[in-house]
Amino acid sequence: MTSHANSKDPLGTPDVLRSASQTGASRSLDARIQEVFDEPACEMNRGKDDSVRKKGCSKPLTPGAAAGGCAFDGAKIVLQPITDVAHLIHGTLACEGNSWDNRGTASSGPTLWRTSFTTDLTELDVVMGHGERKLFKAIREIKETYAPPAIFVYSTCVTALIGDDIEAVCKRAAEKFGLPVVPVNAPGFSGSKNLGNKLAGETLLDHVIGTVEPDDAGPYDINILGEFNLSGEFWLVKPLLDRLGIRVRACIPGDARYRDIASAHRARAAMMVCSTALINLARKMEELWDIPFFEGSFYGITDTSQSLRQIAELIVRKGADPEILARTEALIAEQEAIAWKKLAAYRPRLQGKRVLLNTGGVKAWSVAHALMEIGVEIVGTSTKKSTAEDKERIKQILKDDNHIFESMRPSELYDFLAEGKADIMLSGGRTQFIALKAKTPWLDINQERHHPYAGYDGMVELVRQIDLAIHNPIWSEVREPAPWECPPVPEARVPSGQGETETFCPSRTPSPLSPVASATGEES
Repeated sequence: MTSHANSKDPLGTPDVLRSASQTGASRSLDARIQEVFDEPACEMNRGKDDSVRKKGCSKPLTPGAAAGGCAFDGAKIVLQPITDVAHLIHGTLACEGNSWDNRGTASSGPTLWRTSFTTDLTELDVVMGHGERKLFKAIREIKETYAPPAIFVYSTCVTALIGDDIEAVCKRAAEKFGLPVVPVNAPGFSGSKNLGNKLAGETLLDHVIGTVEPDDAGPYDINILGEFNLSGEFWLVKPLLDRLGIRVRACIPGDARYRDIASAHRARAAMMVCSTALINLARKMEELWDIPFFEGSFYGITDTSQSLRQIAELIVRKGADPEILARTEALIAEQEAIAWKKLAAYRPRLQGKRVLLNTGGVKAWSVAHALMEIGVEIVGTSTKKSTAEDKERIKQILKDDNHIFESMRPSELYDFLAEGKADIMLSGGRTQFIALKAKTPWLDINQERHHPYAGYDGMVELVRQIDLAIHNPIWSEVREPAPWECPPVPEARVPSGQGETETFCPSRTPSPLSPVASATGEES
């Protein structure tokens, strides 16, 4: 940073004032982190005393233990699916490469969110204090070139440590260029990815939601929170809501638009899909704008039906015509009949098959419940990244604590699969090679997946993919001994042609050029 007493930044703020504002920003971040983890919305948390309740549904990891991603990563995961917004990373080039576009979130329109923007700070910029100037110029260039409805600016470890005041820069840029410029103050060192998810929700509350008044608000408007539209799976659910006349005013963040989120405060009800990520957003929207919410799942036939019922019941309580309840039941009966008919062909092939779920969060219980509906046995499910409420639901579904684990070391996971305790593992890409090494079928259930699994059609697709994976003939091949490996029994000895004998596996057919074939003149 420069040390000239009278120097000014492009905003016209003297250095001494900037230092004071930076100190305030730092305190603000600390206070916000504390507030985020003082979360009273979880049902499990409500029964605790005041001292325990302040711990919230989860706690930040200790420094250096931000496993699974940092806070910056988590904030970007929540906000980047807002597809018409320019997402500008204020930091070094490496930070923009941190998980950029590695999730299967899909957009039905704008593609600006897939364009990478960064201020690309160098060592010289850091030493000379050019960070804020570069940020202001980058905002101007994005505005002139792309004209987005808004620009989101992300703080990173480097820029937070050197004290760049992104909130002041964003405020000045918004005034000068006439568009919302939103500061996302979630530097990576502040905590885990889950903390970043929640800080992103706070950012939307502070700067976006409630800034646009819609002229078409109605009694059938709802918000869907914590839905990321992975592989476009929300598009399997939205047509069901459309048939009921229910409008999704904002899906946060999956396939979202800035103006939709800005007017989300006029929805009548909300459904929370992933409470681990955005429970604070749901609770505060209920407190500020009287938008009741519930936590549900679109994985599995029963859970999808129950979620549709709860949505209908909530909007009726908020003034919608009660006749929608009957229409909802009629739609559920129709869709369930279609889905069960499609699943009938898979039930005998998968009955009693054992599945290991090495995932976490809402999928730890929602996918488990969905698979048990068709007779699949869940031999284990991970509670990593799951809230206390998630864990309680897992216990109610599995009814056996021995099938619940926080996490498995790679060696333990390998031993579990190699011993044949599961017929297939559903997990993320990080552990796929453990399954492959153990010669066990594997299916991607996390954000990198290529197939949508939500709703009635999504459940059929999930079962189809599991069936394809388990019954793939490649597994019988890879489990056979290699040509150069021979089991100890049975074995036979035949002349090798030079007065010697050779051991071979009778179960394997020797090639015409092998010593066995050349000695006997025919295949064994």
